[in-house]
Amino acid sequence: MPLGRFLARFRRGPLWRGCDVAQAWLVLVTALLIAVAAPAAGVTAGQAVADAAARQSHARHGVAAVVTEDPPVRIGADPTGGVGGRVHATVRWTAADGTARTGVTTVPADLRAGDRTTAWLDGRGALVRNPVTDGEARIQSIAVGTVAAGGTCLLLLATERAGRALIDRRRYALWEREWAAGDTQWGHREAGW
Repeated sequence: MPLGRFLARFRRGPLWRGCDVAQAWLVLVTALLIAVAAPAAGVTAGQAVADAAARQSHARHGVAAVVTEDPPVRIGADPTGGVGGRVHATVRWTAADGTARTGVTTVPADLRAGDRTTAWLDGRGALVRNPVTDGEARIQSIAVGTVAAGGTCLLLLATERAGRALIDRRRYALWEREWAAGDTQWGHREAGW
């Protein structure tokens, strides 16, 4: 819709109706909210994911561990450690108090019994998943931010459509009344002939 036609809805004219003005304001407010709220939601969600990844990295620490038994062969595992290149295996490490501990964690698929790896522990000394790398955190924050921005846009557009449906219902009710009044007037004129 050309800008001039859109702005004309805000001026009084012979065909001006309150429903038309309400619809124009609804479209304008929705467009402004999409322009401001969607990017803000995306940035906020992406930053929250990045902050969570940073907290996770600081809360975990790596210790030297030894694979105690050959991990099971996993079909399709990339031995170079790429996507799908990690398998579950039992590892042994020395805790801060000097005791030997064992547990199951993920290791690269090419490791065998006796190989060294890094096991990740939380503040209590329990095994946890490997922390997210900076690249993975960046990808996750971009993905979550994009979904949040897109979801915000869809929510705002759905709200605008619902508002437009309510305005149209009101508009049609007004037309019904005007047509009914017109029918009554025309009926009286025809009777006078």
